[in-house]
Order: sequence, then structure tokens, then C-alpha cells
Amino acid sequence: MLFAGDAPQPAQAGDLIVIPGGEAHLIGCDLAAPRADLARLVARDDRDDVPRVTHGGGGAVTRMVCGYLACDSVLFRTILAALPRMMIIDMRDGARGQWLTSSLQFSLAEFSAPKAGASTVLAKLSELMFVEAIRRHAESVPPDQQGWLAGLRDRYVGKALALMHSRPAHPWTVDELANDVGLSRSALGERFAAVIGQPPMQYLTRWRLQLAADLLHNSRRAVAAISADVGYDSEAAFSRAFKRELGSAPGAWRRSQQAR
Repeated sequence: MLFAGDAPQPAQAGDLIVIPGGEAHLIGCDLAAPRADLARLVARDDRDDVPRVTHGGGGAVTRMVCGYLACDSVLFRTILAALPRMMIIDMRDGARGQWLTSSLQFSLAEFSAPKAGASTVLAKLSELMFVEAIRRHAESVPPDQQGWLAGLRDRYVGKALALMHSRPAHPWTVDELANDVGLSRSALGERFAAVIGQPPMQYLTRWRLQLAADLLHNSRRAVAAISADVGYDSEAAFSRAFKRELGSAPGAWRRSQQAR
């Protein structure tokens, strides 16, 4: 059973458990039992570089492989906000489940006996496994649930999202998006708001600002150039929108990120 701030959820052998926000959690067969601090249980075998945790005894043996994928929550706000606090993915399901299982086994082997390029291989495998977990979760999203994942399953909203994501700097209008996806302006606006939870242009603005934050964080490009890259004709308008969304002007935000 695993607990992440809500009611306990059952997990079985072969499940992939993803906690997108990295929140503190409990795992065990009896959540009423005394808690053990994981940090105190970690040990390394001289013959193996993989940190190991050994705990309990007397019951059935349970083996788990744990890892993490780091990201900046500010830059990935749209994605993280659409995900639940915890996802439990059944990896026993056909070829896709076998791919996840073999990827985990390969990652562990790479970590145990690293070769040239091992860090790159592990990073990319982690990303692929995370994407596959999101895809699996998206398939189980209830029809009435709002958000980015629900939008991917909708024929019209999904196409509108793909257009905005592929060309964020384009001067999109609801009329143009509606024409491209095959709906009227009012029909797309209503459908998009119902599925995503916000109007198309509001979503586009937030998406552009998150892309801008990524460029500010990972490049030395001038603020004016970045504002143009994400679809703003005016640096002043971009700065106002950025401050409204992220709490500080682009230059100040970049300096705070570098200092952190």
C-alpha cells in the first residue's frame, strides 16, 4: 500500500509507481506499523554501486527499483498540474508492459556497470519511461475530467493543442484554430474551455510564457529575442505578461534562477 497524502492505494508486483510532485509518501504492507526513515536504511554493497535498502523480515520478499527524474516545476507547470499526485501503472499488460520492465532492467544494469555514455542513456530512458507512464495514465482519465491530458484525447481540442505547441510564436486566433481543426469559432471556444478548463488564448499565453522561462533558464539570449521567439511583438508586453504569470520581470527572474 502506498500513501501520498490521500487514501492509501494498493500496488502489486509489476506496478510502476510515479509520484510526479516528489511528495513525501509511505509504502508498506501495514501503514499502521512504526515508520522507518528510508535514509537510515540505505546501504551500499562493496561489489555493487547500486544503493540498497533492506528492511523487515519474516514475510514474503519484495524487491523494488527506485529512481527519479528531476525538472523545474516552474518550467513544467502545465504538465505537472495535469497529473495526479500519484500514478500506479500496471506493467504486466502486453508488449508495452514488457517494454517498461525491460527498460527498468536495462537501466539497473547500466547503473551497476556503467559504460561510455551511460549517463545519457539513463537520462533518456528515464524520460521515455515517464512519457509512457503519462500516456498510460491519459488512457484512464475519466471522460468528464478537465485538463491537458483530457485535451489530448479529444479530436478537436487535441489538434488545437498540437497546433499551438508546434508553432507557439504564430499569431494564433480562435478563428484560425477553429478553421484548422474543423469547428466553428464558438464551438471550439466552448469545447476547449470545457475540456482544458480555460479558453484557448489563455492557454496559449501560459504556454508561451513557460517556453520563455525555459529559454531564460537555459540560454543567454537577450530578453527581446526570447520575447520574439515566443510570439510577442513588444518586449514591454512580454515583460508585463511574464511578471503577471511568474511573479517577477524576465531579467530579475533569470538572475534569481542563476543564483539558486
